[in-house]
Amino acid sequence: MPLKHAFCAPGGVAGHASCVPVSVARRAALVFFLAVLAAPTLRAEYVVLRSGQRLTVTGYELLGDKYRLQMKGGFVEVPADQVVAIEPEDVFTPVPAAQLVPQPFYRDLVEAAAKRYNMDADLITSVIAVESNFDPKAVSRKNARGLMQLLPETAAQLGVKNIDDPAENIDGGTRYLRDLLQKYNNDLSLALAAYNAGPDKVQLYGRVPPFSETLSYVRRVKRGYDKNKSKPATKPAAPAQAPTAPGTAGTSLFGTSPAPGIGGSSPPQPSPAQGMGGPSPLGASQPLQQPRSFP
Repeated sequence: MPLKHAFCAPGGVAGHASCVPVSVARRAALVFFLAVLAAPTLRAEYVVLRSGQRLTVTGYELLGDKYRLQMKGGFVEVPADQVVAIEPEDVFTPVPAAQLVPQPFYRDLVEAAAKRYNMDADLITSVIAVESNFDPKAVSRKNARGLMQLLPETAAQLGVKNIDDPAENIDGGTRYLRDLLQKYNNDLSLALAAYNAGPDKVQLYGRVPPFSETLSYVRRVKRGYDKNKSKPATKPAAPAQAPTAPGTAGTSLFGTSPAPGIGGSSPPQPSPAQGMGGPSPLGASQPLQQPRSFP
């Protein structure tokens, strides 16, 4: 006599197990499964894995040491020890797809300021990287603030109203750096030293001040700038007549064309005692000072 497989469950009358043929159980399971698929999905849930991946599921079931997850298009099984949390979807705010595309930090603001003051955007980015590591809320022990670490008094002279606003901070810092490059006849090392320690210290020593912080600062910015310029070019090269700074392999610090008074026929530069030299682009009678690191 052939054996018939049956599905048994505890219970029944007088403690006996109640059994139904396997074929009947399979049909019942199939009906239940189709009913689940036909039922409207009220909301999805997130299954968070140890790897950090979040899976959007419309149902799940723990089967021994595995989770069986119902997802759009089918089912998938994952080890239970790999699931760290199951959370309702409405806990999370969907991230716009545009934010998933890697973009250089504040590149649009940097390029706008670079164009406005005829500067090299890669130089500005290199300064920001060393000054604040792209943290718009950075504040130094000398109270220099923002992406380009402007002192409040310097920011005021530059016309910066909100020093913590990235756009204004980048604009003011770029303008200040442009003025320093003009002051030091496009000598990048001196301009960076003045940005870090203040023009008065550069005037006092007649060179990059022998402060370990300033020497390190100049090296780090120039190293980052050279690295940025060594990447494959994504924009037209600067004209040959644009001025170059030592160690930048012919790269113009002033964008695609020399700033007024800079380049080929530069007028004689004033002596250090004359401060910023000539008419200030800000219309101020006093030179800008930003001695951020030293008294």
